Amino acid sequence: MPVAQSDLQCTACGGQCAYSPQREALVCDSCGTAHEIVVDPDIDATAETDHDALVPERPVSESGHAHRCETCGGTVTIAGAALSDRCSYCNGPLVRTLEDAGYPAMALIPFQLEAPYAAESARAWAARRVAAPGGLGASVAAGRIATLYAPFFTFDSTDLIDYWGTYTTKRGKRTVRRKKTGKFETDFDDLLVPASPHITPLIRDGVLHDFDPGTLRPYGPAYLAGFPAERHHLTVEEGLTAKKRDKDVLIRNRIKTHARRNLSNIGYRASTSGVRYRRILLPVYILHYEHGGKAYKIVTCGLHGKTFGERPFSHGKLFAYAAVISLAAVMAGIVYTLLGLP
Repeated sequence: MPVAQSDLQCTACGGQCAYSPQREALVCDSCGTAHEIVVDPDIDATAETDHDALVPERPVSESGHAHRCETCGGTVTIAGAALSDRCSYCNGPLVRTLEDAGYPAMALIPFQLEAPYAAESARAWAARRVAAPGGLGASVAAGRIATLYAPFFTFDSTDLIDYWGTYTTKRGKRTVRRKKTGKFETDFDDLLVPASPHITPLIRDGVLHDFDPGTLRPYGPAYLAGFPAERHHLTVEEGLTAKKRDKDVLIRNRIKTHARRNLSNIGYRASTSGVRYRRILLPVYILHYEHGGKAYKIVTCGLHGKTFGERPFSHGKLFAYAAVISLAAVMAGIVYTLLGLP
């Protein structure tokens, strides 16, 4: 993700510029002048690349802007002035590295929400938690908001599925088990897969529901000005391996639909062809906070603000809720008995 610092300087005053989600432009930190981000109109950001397993991929090295986390090992690239010396993933300390080898992003969806909105969304999410311990709101309010362009793949493919399984049915008064086999062809379109081991399910869920490939834009370093980003470090083959679990769930659900039966003991063979992919960057806000000596995260999607998080529980409140529910059940049983209800 190479970018010359001169490209991020304000032409009006020479100050440093950063990307503004609100104005969708590079905005000077000194004089406030907005500079339009110009991309090649002939580039189709939604275009996909055919995957050829026989052609090896060669990572490209970049120097000057890479920072490695001393805690989790994640490496982020920061274009322009560094907003933080803490890791976006885990809040650990960052150190400058001499070089970072990776694969170029093809497209991205820029941040569409400002950091204060994400912080407020995180506080509102915490306020709605049931059985939250006292002081949780204050802990979240004292947390640190980190920004991150997280690397993802999108994959398309066509799969020929041969499957088998069993189901139960009634035969007179007996329940019998029968076998079922079948074959069908199915397509997968824009299956979103994390392209980094540092992208946890929480981060993935934070962007999954808001991802729309139609909003992709051609990759441009200006969108990263002031926002840390992790480069793509996985090969396409590693990405295909990473998506197997999600794809397996989808295939099993499609088998049940095709069989028109609630199958169990499902097995299948899949023949995959026509694999196409994109390397993209998606925006997330991660609020790091501590409560009771433990670290937690709240993730807000940088697209439309959906928020997911980790939180502690108050064991006293959980016990109280359980006691109330148990008491309500006992009282309902007494009422039903007194009224002679079945």
